[in-house]
Amino acid sequence: MKIGYCLTGSFCTFEKSIQTINDLVIKGYDVTPIMSENAYNTDTRFGKAGEIVKTIEEITGKSIIHTITDAEPIGPKKMFDVLAVAPCTSNTIAKLAWGITDTAATMAVKSHIRNSKPVVIGVSTNDALGASAKNIGMLMNYKNYYFVPFSMDDCDKKPKSMVCDFSQIENTIRLAAEGKEINKKIF
Repeated sequence: MKIGYCLTGSFCTFEKSIQTINDLVIKGYDVTPIMSENAYNTDTRFGKAGEIVKTIEEITGKSIIHTITDAEPIGPKKMFDVLAVAPCTSNTIAKLAWGITDTAATMAVKSHIRNSKPVVIGVSTNDALGASAKNIGMLMNYKNYYFVPFSMDDCDKKPKSMVCDFSQIENTIRLAAEGKEINKKIF
């Protein structure tokens, strides 16, 4: 299966995303990395951008798609069976819900979904139960969007924060490729 794997700016979850990418590659999936411009270029307390980029490119053996121009051909060339966005920030979720295409990540999704192909969303945001709730709800109701199971990550310190279960990304991708929603009870 050909998977486009996109990371947006929830930097604290990059380590989990990189591990997920590595696991997918080890299992034989053909993974092409994609990053929003901010994710690709920003150094944070969670790591230096250049080191993160190098690690992902070494794991996949492919250059990261990180510009709108490079993401646009994804749909016309039918590059992927499934496109995953994990972590997917509230900013990216809002843009997808409202049809805004101004980053490599949003262009990748727009270009891919034009062929009615599945997009897997791995929520990671501190305001999922706040201002972002309406956008998550909208996106959940759109055709061809599939959500990785997600829950609160720290209800005491971050009462509106939610993050996806990274261990369920592969299962969500596999089922989305069949047009099915994941149901954790079946695993």
